[in-house]
Order: sequence, then structure tokens, then C-alpha cells
Amino acid sequence: MTQPSPITNQPSVSPIPLMQMAAGFWVSKTLASAVELGLFPALADHPADKNTLATALGLKPRPAEVLLTACTALGLLDKTGDLYRNSPMTQAYLLPDKPHYFGGVVRFCDEREYVAWDRLPQALRTNRPITWDPDSHESPFADLEPEMIDLIWRGMHSLSASTAAVLATTCDFSPYRRILDVGGGSGAYLIELCKRHAHLTGTVYDLPPACEIAKQNIASASLDKTIATASGDFQRDAELPGGHDLILLSMILHDWDEATGRMLLRKCRDALPPGGAVMISELLVNPERTGPLDAALMGMNMLAETTGGRNYAEDEYLAWLKDAGFDEPEIIRFEAAGANGVVIGRRPV
Repeated sequence: MTQPSPITNQPSVSPIPLMQMAAGFWVSKTLASAVELGLFPALADHPADKNTLATALGLKPRPAEVLLTACTALGLLDKTGDLYRNSPMTQAYLLPDKPHYFGGVVRFCDEREYVAWDRLPQALRTNRPITWDPDSHESPFADLEPEMIDLIWRGMHSLSASTAAVLATTCDFSPYRRILDVGGGSGAYLIELCKRHAHLTGTVYDLPPACEIAKQNIASASLDKTIATASGDFQRDAELPGGHDLILLSMILHDWDEATGRMLLRKCRDALPPGGAVMISELLVNPERTGPLDAALMGMNMLAETTGGRNYAEDEYLAWLKDAGFDEPEIIRFEAAGANGVVIGRRPV
């Protein structure tokens, strides 16, 4: 009998990681499809079998079974016998009526960023954003439909709220009394921080449309007497609002180039009293520029979305703080959806 010839020059490493990378969109599109179809609200109150869910979602048996199998494999659903139920994570974050609904982030990534990332090589070659045209629009949101703007705000609010909840339990806020959240958007960070630390008050500082949204969220959280808003533009205003002993920059600096970031930190120093602090909450790249993965990929997203932003390395922020006149910069690490740590600098006493 003829023996098969041995395979020569076979690589010693597996291509499995490459397959996982190449098919990464399979995961995101499965999640987005389940959100769009309303799978998780259909399981909010009780488990159900495949046929019941197929009827509820308007699906035929084959696609229903394929979707349910995929969502179970992803940890979005649990299955016992023939019955499916939401996993604890899904029940907490993917039901629209829950306060920490994360579906806005899912839909934003799917409906805006997924399409843009198809042209990512264009952004790499041109060093220009691909989700908007900076030559004809002032901002990425200038020509968006109201529904998309609402989707973006809901997504960013849930992302910020979940991150702020981790920050609130990781850092020591006892030395501070009043926080200025620069670019505070929907108010999610201050709402979470003030709910968890009763001694804190604060101000959301952002463009007028953002402040209007923040006011609504602050009122809904019954924090009208605790959190104020101040309309402004940190790029154009000569100085930041005073009267605060902590300034928060949450997922802001990665939107801008280094010169703008350094300018903002100088304004922060001037607005703080002696002993006051600035807190930079971001997905930090490591000093070796080798990761972590979430920070590195967010940097790619900033390439697609901004004219000069990227995710900066922690040693860059430390240098910026020192150059802006802050003492004793330190890094406190944690794990959250929108940040993996904070870099803190203090104005000398």
C-alpha cells in the first residue's frame, strides 16, 4: 500500500487566531441583529422555547434556531432543556427599560461605525476621518438625522454610566467637594458619582445641545440641586468655569490631537485651586505601545471618527500633566467598558 507523503513546510503555529480576527464581525452582527429583532425583551419576564420565540420575533424555525444557538454560544442566553432565558449580563444591560441599557452602544456601533470601518484603509491612507467630512462640516454630528443623534446620545450615556460606576468605587473621592466634568455630555459621569458619594456636587460643562440633554437626565435622577450645567466650548473659551476642586476629563482627550490635549490641561490647571486635581479617565495604551487590545482598537476608531484623536499611552499623559504644572501624577487602574484607568495630577499647594 502506498503511504501518503509527509506534509512539508507545515507552519508550527495555528491559523485559528487569524480566523477569529477575520470573522470578528460575525460576533458584532449577531449581537446587533438580536437587539434589532427584540430577542432579549422577549425573554425579559420568563424563559421560552424555540418555537415560541420564533413566533414572537416573526422568524421561521431555521433562522430562529441558528440565532438562538449563536446567542447562547456568545453567553447572551442560557439554555435549560428546551427553554432559553437571558443571561444575567443580558438581563442587566440589554433590556430597553432598564436604567443601564447598553443597546444604544450596540446600535450606534452597528448603524454608524460598522459601515464606516468598511473604509478603514481610506482613513489610514489619508489621515482623515471617514464618518464625516471636516472640510464641509464643523463636527461629526452636523448633518445627522435626529434619530441617529438620539441613538448616539443614548449609546454614549450607557457607556459612560457603566464606566463611571466602576470609577466611583475605585477612586477615593473623599478629598473633593465639587467636580467640573469638561465635555460631560449627557451628565452620566456626574450622575453616577454623585449618587454614590453624597458629599459631591458638580457641573457639566459642554456645548449647549449637550447641556440640554444633561439637564433632562439630571432631573430624571432627581439631582437638580446637586448637579448644574454650564454651556461653553473649551477650545474657544478663555478659561474653564471656576469653583471646583476636581476636574474630570472622561473619554475626552482621545478625541483630540496632542496640542489640543495639552492646551486643555493647562486650562484645567489655571481653573483649579492649589491642591485641586484633574482626573483623566480613558482606555490607556501601555508604555510599550503593544496594547491592551481595547485601547489599541479604540485608537483605530478615533482614526475613523476624528481629525486628530487617538488613544494615548499612559506615559504621554504623565508627561503632559507634568508639563502643564501638575505634581505627583499617578495612575489608578480598573476594568470598565469605556476606560481601563485614570491618570490623576494635582496642582501644587
